[in-house]
Formats: sequence, C-alpha cells, structure tokens
Amino acid sequence: MDHETAQHVADVLKAVAHPVRLQIIELLKQGEMCVGDLVERLGVPQAVASQQLGLMKDKQILQCRRDGTKAFYSIKNANVINLLHCVYHHCEREGSKTSETIQKEIDSTKIGD
Repeated sequence: MDHETAQHVADVLKAVAHPVRLQIIELLKQGEMCVGDLVERLGVPQAVASQQLGLMKDKQILQCRRDGTKAFYSIKNANVINLLHCVYHHCEREGSKTSETIQKEIDSTKIGD
C-alpha cells in the first residue's frame, strides 16, 4: 500500500471513529433521515450532529440532499457498514460485549449477504 492510499484509509477510519458518528451510521443503516430526526434519536445538540454529519460527508461516507429547509442524510458508501461489521465481530471475539448483543448488531449490519 502506498502512502497516499494509506492516508486515505486512515482518514476514513478516523471519520467513523467517534461514538456519535457510529450511532449516526447505525441509524442511517435503515435509510435516509433528516437532521432533526437524528438529533432527536441521538439526544445531542443539533450543532454536534451537524458537525459529525459534515465530517462524514466530507469523507464520502454519507451523502446529503436538501428538501426545502431540511437536510436528509444517507449512507453513500455501503462499504463502511461492512467495515463496522468486521469491527463488531472483533469486539465479540475480544469479549467487550455479550455474544448475543454483538450477534444482533452483526446480523443487522450485513450488506450484500
């Protein structure tokens, strides 16, 4: 792997490596959501959610469409779900959560199986 590719991969990993960003991805796995709904579900201030959404949009993980004054976000790169599936599986092996909880998360994140 050359340096440029390694830097890009590291940037993508950093873009998802935050609890709020992980929660956003989990919510968006089910489909597009507007910022207001994400804020309500996450229980964080709109400024926090918007900052996290913008960061992931800049890294091509999410995409945004506008409808009037509302912004709707969805997952642009489904490979991020597969990446998180691998991380969840790793956590299961490391015993950081119960096997049942992790398995439910893994089952709900599989794409293209």
